Amino acid sequence: MAADDQTVDAQGRRLRLTNLDKVLYPATGTTKADVLAYYAEIAPVILPHLDGRPITRKRWVHGVGTEDSPGQVFFQKNLDDATPDWVARGTIQHRDHENAYPIATEPATLAWLAQIASLELHVPQWRFAADGSPANPDRLVIDLDPGPGAGLPECVEVARIARGILRDVGLEPVPVTSGSKGVHLYARLDGALTTAQASAFAKELARAIEADHPELAVSDMKKSLRQGKVLVDWSQNSGAKTTVSPYSLRGRLRPTVAAPRTWRELLSPQLRQLELGEVLQRVRRRGDPAEPVAPNPPDRLAAYRGKRDAARTSEPVPDRHGRGGGREFVIQEHHARRLHWDFRLERDGVLVSWALPKGVPVDDRRNHLAVPTEDHPLEYGAFEGTIPRGEYGAGEVSIWDAGRYDLEKWRDDEVIATLHGRPHGGLGGEPTRLALIRTGEDWLIHRMQGQPDASARPPRIAPMLASRGSADDLDELADGGWMLEGKWDGYRAIATIEDGRTRLRSRNDQDLGRRFPELRALSSQVRAERAVLDGEIVVLDDQGRPSFRALQQRLQGGGDGRLRFIAFDALWIDGRDLQREPYELRRRLLAETLAEGPLLEAPDDLGSEPLAALAVAEDLGLEGVVAKAVGSRYRAGRRSSDWRKITRTRTAEVVLAGWREGTASLLLAVPGDDGWRYAGRVGSGLATAEFDGIVERLARTERRTAPVDDVPATDARDARWARLELVAEIAFAERTGSGRFRQPRWRGLRPDKAIADVDPE
Repeated sequence: MAADDQTVDAQGRRLRLTNLDKVLYPATGTTKADVLAYYAEIAPVILPHLDGRPITRKRWVHGVGTEDSPGQVFFQKNLDDATPDWVARGTIQHRDHENAYPIATEPATLAWLAQIASLELHVPQWRFAADGSPANPDRLVIDLDPGPGAGLPECVEVARIARGILRDVGLEPVPVTSGSKGVHLYARLDGALTTAQASAFAKELARAIEADHPELAVSDMKKSLRQGKVLVDWSQNSGAKTTVSPYSLRGRLRPTVAAPRTWRELLSPQLRQLELGEVLQRVRRRGDPAEPVAPNPPDRLAAYRGKRDAARTSEPVPDRHGRGGGREFVIQEHHARRLHWDFRLERDGVLVSWALPKGVPVDDRRNHLAVPTEDHPLEYGAFEGTIPRGEYGAGEVSIWDAGRYDLEKWRDDEVIATLHGRPHGGLGGEPTRLALIRTGEDWLIHRMQGQPDASARPPRIAPMLASRGSADDLDELADGGWMLEGKWDGYRAIATIEDGRTRLRSRNDQDLGRRFPELRALSSQVRAERAVLDGEIVVLDDQGRPSFRALQQRLQGGGDGRLRFIAFDALWIDGRDLQREPYELRRRLLAETLAEGPLLEAPDDLGSEPLAALAVAEDLGLEGVVAKAVGSRYRAGRRSSDWRKITRTRTAEVVLAGWREGTASLLLAVPGDDGWRYAGRVGSGLATAEFDGIVERLARTERRTAPVDDVPATDARDARWARLELVAEIAFAERTGSGRFRQPRWRGLRPDKAIADVDPE
């Protein structure tokens, strides 16, 4: 981790913040820390505009860049497995796939969005209904976009015209300077119009303005019609379209904001786009000018309140739900018409509840039915008493057990939590690990096996291997269900942490800790007494790019660069074997286990769009990307298509069969169907000193005959042969029909691999 990395507690949400001093806006020196600070302060006014809406993120992982060198940007819709479990989410069924989107319900979600450099937050004009489906739109938006030769003054004139028309039909618009070039107008809707009806109304409005003011406005998006005019863009009212949210930052050269304005401000001749500091000052003084179009958040307790008469029952009946962030649970014994137990977990400001007709299972051999019920207020966690006859749930209620819980997973179809109850509670005072699992229309509650033995010794685990992917896989990977991360250019290693000591073993079981003694201090950066982590040993250059050549030099006792262990998987933590757990859970537990420090870090999430991830990987100087199925288990020592590596440059593992001194080249062999095959020779990229050192090692096992049979006479003329022992890696353009490498280039020896592991593909 970098020195400025830190793990923070954001209103009960644990979040790791990295690269806080990274400059995201070079023109102003605005850093990630500045962006986090902006979203933290602006949270009270931006969250009402975001709550309930699926967010499409526009991300600049390395900043917006400069005019001459713009930063890499990509849209991200679907959530990936690195998303914290506490981030609220909603699902949209597209024509041929389903996407899960984040929903910002609390400041911690904004902090997470800023951490992954989601500078622009785009949302539709509708919100999710209680059943998870898209509701009718609750606001109308008109985007006034100036064409060439037009600017803000022309947008303001069109806004003034549109305001008059909207007022005539009972809608009061709020202007927002977009932070880019134009102006957005928002008007609140009562939910009576469907998306199609709202879109049709906006289209007619745009056409009416164009008809009355053809010299000023146009409703057609054709660029040829927009010279000197303002496009009245009505299309963003479509259910499939999104608009940058009020108070969202923009990915421009400077940190401008989509800033709500008063009409007095809008009509000022000094009108201009505002930057984040100016927006914060305005909000401190004036509040939110767009509050009239910010819908009230959904009432999470409407169903609960509708079933109770506050004047008759002693149950708590608050006006609204509480604030999110806590981790309390309660199990109440409920002697109603039929005895049952109510199981409640605090989540997003309410107690999410299930009725258990047979209570909590006593062991892991039998599951019990769990019936979802309405959300309850947080105050219900302390309720004991009598619900009067005639009221919903009439009968005696007592607390069977209560306390805090640790969350492992919270999905629409599965919740896993460990409960820490009262010393003499119904759970017996012991930590109890439970899973709630949806099967079709029903839910079951399952008592999971006993708690891990934290004193157990870490096992020796062989690394899981990725299969080679190609461009043919990109469509499948884009359908979701995959996490994309960089393919690091280094030595694969399994790190075993035990009682303050670190062991690093290669794929061929070599002790890499002896070769890289600095990494023996990794244990100081792991929040566990004992752990097994999978990762890659790399050396980073001054720009943070991995350098395989620098790693080779470090192996020989020289070279520059920063040595790092990039940990991309957690396999075993304090007695808990994670190999059968889904990859998304393993990565989340990995993030929670890593502490701050200079030697150890987790790879960045590159999103869920393969082409965008490859572009980011190229910008980072990585070999390519590795796609990992979010639900996959860890298959130790096996190659699996659940992990797929897609490289920008073709590389291959080879075994050195000998050398030619006359051409200063090394002779290569690869495994074939019937033994070892000759694969050509490589000299490009091989420094003289390195060649001499390798020849010295080959000479120790020199043999008189070739270890392969199909060597061309031109290559065999002055060849000297050696036993097949040394594994190396090359880059190449293509393979010939006979299996030889074209345009090979030397990358280096691979002491971390044995010849039995060589993958010529």
